[in-house]
Amino acid sequence: MHELAERVVLSRSGLTRLVDRLEAERVLTRDRCGTDRRGAYAVITEQGIFALRRAWPVYANGIAKYFAQWLTPEEAEVLESAFGRILQAASKK
Repeated sequence: MHELAERVVLSRSGLTRLVDRLEAERVLTRDRCGTDRRGAYAVITEQGIFALRRAWPVYANGIAKYFAQWLTPEEAEVLESAFGRILQAASKK
C-alpha cells in the first residue's frame, strides 16, 4: 500500500480512504502480506478490471482530444522518450 500511495501521490491516510471506497465498490480487495501482518496489497477484482476496461475509452478520447492533437509527431516522440526514462527511473526506487 505504501508503494501505491507513492505512485498515486497520496498520503497513506488519503490512500486508505480511497481504498476503502474502492473496496466498498468491489473493484478491489485487500490481501494481507504473508511475511508482515501489518502490510497489505491492493488487488484488483474482476469487477475492477471490467470497470477499468469500460472507462479506458473515455480517458483515451480525452488524451487525444485535449493533449495529443496539439503535438507534432516529433514532439510526441520526445515526450514518449522523456516519460519512458522517468518511468524507468521511478521503477528503480
